[in-house]
Amino acid sequence: MDKRKKLAEVDRRLARAFGTPTRRPGGDPLDLLIGTILSQNTSDLNRDRAYAELRKRFPRWEDVLAAPVEEIAQAIRGAGLHQQRAARIKAILKRLAEERGELSLDFLSHLPKEEAERWLLSLPGVGRKTAYIVLLFGFGWPFFPVDTHIARVTRRLGLVGEREEPHRALAPLVPRGREIELHLNLIRLGREICQARRPRCQACPLPDLCSYALSKLDPALVANPEVCYLEPLRKSSPKEAK
Repeated sequence: MDKRKKLAEVDRRLARAFGTPTRRPGGDPLDLLIGTILSQNTSDLNRDRAYAELRKRFPRWEDVLAAPVEEIAQAIRGAGLHQQRAARIKAILKRLAEERGELSLDFLSHLPKEEAERWLLSLPGVGRKTAYIVLLFGFGWPFFPVDTHIARVTRRLGLVGEREEPHRALAPLVPRGREIELHLNLIRLGREICQARRPRCQACPLPDLCSYALSKLDPALVANPEVCYLEPLRKSSPKEAK
């Protein structure tokens, strides 16, 4: 099976296993950009708390722009790396004010997609994942953000080589129109089943598609379609064993 067909089958099975994701990022693109910067290398909970505190102290982005970096850093302290993030957020807002005359990313919708991508990537602290999240969830454009979970899962599936940049490797493979659902379902798979340590291959709907699973599991186990949806057996306690 070629990689494009394999990823389409992955998408189909994850949609069957997980359904359509009900929670997804969205809203104003600038809000999304700042929130994504806060999410880098931290948990969703820490990001949400830091973002909520930032907006509580500074209800408008104009207020953040006018505030000293130290005060911004204090507001987002819970996300970690707060001094660095605060400086980047202020620099982005300052650039928007100087170049566009307003604190908004709406102008990107009038640019060619590739130009909008380049502009976002030119911002401090913005890599492909962050830029693609804004372009996909903020503008609905067909970009595919790759976080650490997606990178791990797609490498184990054999879709991305160890030395390949995952955004470039996956971009031509993603079924058009399925970017959001596939992105969110792959993240869920990585968080709940295909974890970095001790992946739960017996609970995965993709074992026969996965190079990693095929190298670890009994071939007869993988060949049994019922196994894909079984949880690993729970170990009995000494009391239960009696």
